[in-house]
Amino acid sequence: MKPVAIFGGTFDPVHLGHLRAAWEAAEQLDAQVRMLPAHVPPHRPPARASASRRVAMLEAALQGQDRLLLDTRELDREGPSYSVDTLADLRRELGPERPLVLLLGADAFAGLDRWHRWRTLFELAHIGVLTRPGSGVAALSADLRDLVQPRRCRVEALCLAPAGQVADLPVTALDISASAIRGMLAQGREPRYLLPDALLHDRAMLEVYRD
Repeated sequence: MKPVAIFGGTFDPVHLGHLRAAWEAAEQLDAQVRMLPAHVPPHRPPARASASRRVAMLEAALQGQDRLLLDTRELDREGPSYSVDTLADLRRELGPERPLVLLLGADAFAGLDRWHRWRTLFELAHIGVLTRPGSGVAALSADLRDLVQPRRCRVEALCLAPAGQVADLPVTALDISASAIRGMLAQGREPRYLLPDALLHDRAMLEVYRD
């Protein structure tokens, strides 16, 4: 069975760095990648845009392709958007055998041992670490390193088991940040070539960042 991968974030707003990384992961895994906007992100400030506005931006950005799909289950759930709860929900939906991959940037992965019930993540899914050339390797804590080291594998191996492995997925280095885009919009500048064209063509979507 082909894997299902999830790529979470506030997507405030979604930009080409998000989309390109998710797309390259989908190609490497030959997988469907579900984009999950967070309701209440546990590790960062709340989103500036409302949930409905972020969903509208993602819907616009994802048009015209079928590898990346919008999944709103974290917005539909009250409380903090803990990945362990999302993965448990998906595991119930997909069954025990389907490979499931949690996609994380290298910095997020390095802090995984500070996540809610982080050890349980490996029982529910694989971890795909999105690595960018030249970005260096973030240091892992002793607990995380000891748990991860025997689970390291090649990308192809993530398709052979439902959960429990860790693989690096090299992706194109695009130095784009949502906070920088919000700053540009607040100054009245146009973030062309940083955002999907669909967002630039519908300026009402971006008005929330101009205040």
